[in-house]
Amino acid sequence: MKILWGIHANALAYSMTLGAGMMNSIFNFYYVKLFLNRYKISETGFHVAQVVFMVWNAVNDPLFGYIQDNSRLKCCTRRQFSILYGAPLYGLAFLLPWFPWRLYGEGDWLCSLHLIVALCAFDGLLTFVLLAQCALFTESCPRHDSRLRLIKYSQVATLLGSTSVLFCGLISDNMENFGYFQVFVVLIAALATACMCCTGKYSTSQYEQREGHMEDANLENGNGAFSLASVVSLTKQIMTEKNFLCFVTMNFFQVFHLAFYNNFMMIFADNLIPKDVLSSSVRSVMYGAGFICPQCLVLLSHAWLKKFGYYRIILFSFYYEGVAAAVMCLLGQEHHYLLAFYVTTNMVIVQASFSLFNLPLADIVDADLIKHKRRLPLSSMVFGTNALFTKPAQSLAPMVVLTILNHYGYYNLNNVPGRPDISRSFLDLHDAMFYLVCLVPFCIAFLQILTWTPFSIQNSHLASPQ
Repeated sequence: MKILWGIHANALAYSMTLGAGMMNSIFNFYYVKLFLNRYKISETGFHVAQVVFMVWNAVNDPLFGYIQDNSRLKCCTRRQFSILYGAPLYGLAFLLPWFPWRLYGEGDWLCSLHLIVALCAFDGLLTFVLLAQCALFTESCPRHDSRLRLIKYSQVATLLGSTSVLFCGLISDNMENFGYFQVFVVLIAALATACMCCTGKYSTSQYEQREGHMEDANLENGNGAFSLASVVSLTKQIMTEKNFLCFVTMNFFQVFHLAFYNNFMMIFADNLIPKDVLSSSVRSVMYGAGFICPQCLVLLSHAWLKKFGYYRIILFSFYYEGVAAAVMCLLGQEHHYLLAFYVTTNMVIVQASFSLFNLPLADIVDADLIKHKRRLPLSSMVFGTNALFTKPAQSLAPMVVLTILNHYGYYNLNNVPGRPDISRSFLDLHDAMFYLVCLVPFCIAFLQILTWTPFSIQNSHLASPQ
């Protein structure tokens, strides 16, 4: 279906989930620095929060995935309703971290509880809404070319949404003016909720009557919609696929890599690049570019995706990340402009390639549908099972990196009055940060090349439209 000027109405409605991108970008980019530097959370409190979050993060994805694929409730089985009803709660959960529950003292236990609630609430609603969005991606477009169109529309929308980090940095002086920051995030929450409600109201799927089918079909489950046996059986079928295992292993490292940049890019830049080299406004542009440029890159690579397919494009990105990290490590941290360029471009490549991951997952859903002769695709279960194994990387990345930084004096540098032995602390800390910036991407790229190479669905872009 099209509307004025040849715009596809369904693709336009789907792309309005840009609201999720607006909130996710700000949340992931600022919450670590907020709790470490402003709220002064202890390392133990931070780790406890991340462990609780890691468990919840892993469990809620397959749980919500199974519910959305097998429940008889319309707010779950209809992807549009999941987005429409979940969006307002998602917006409220986004606001939780930015308003302290009291004036926190150093190592305050309530600060740790605040982080636990904020992370779990935000991720729970994010999962409920975005699982439905990912399922819509698979179910609204059955062919590769139509899915590329969805990617194109979605990236244009995400490009607009990703400017939230840029404007947030410029308006709040990179969170230095916290009052302005709080006003900005409230406006973002309201705008993002409105956009996602548009998706829920106007998007369509080829399985519009899914809930009707669910009344008549058991979906391999003869003991009720929520039988534990059916959950285990369906999950086992998904997990025994070689392509799924290759993808989920590679995706784990990608999520780790993305969390590494999202959570610590600002901290690394503040410490490795002197303020007289890059001003605050230039830094804001650099941080914003890390979220804006990936969408531009995906849009520019649209023709390449049609010609070469996502498999080769993703594999090339891994080789680029590994080579760039090795070159930067050899050049050293004294080249500040080159270091800024390297960090920004690497973040762009990681985010851009991650934006393509719905394509292999959709192909995995299609292959599962054909192999097991299902009436309906288990879209949410596939996406949810993938998240079961990859989402823990979102917690592992900040835990591992913070432990290493604190070992070299980051906590003392930010929390101990007088900052003793500051020159030596700076040297050791800067060296540790620089080698993290180089060696983490290099090792991850190497492991991803090993795990992505055996993936066998490499030519879905050549399949003839049906």
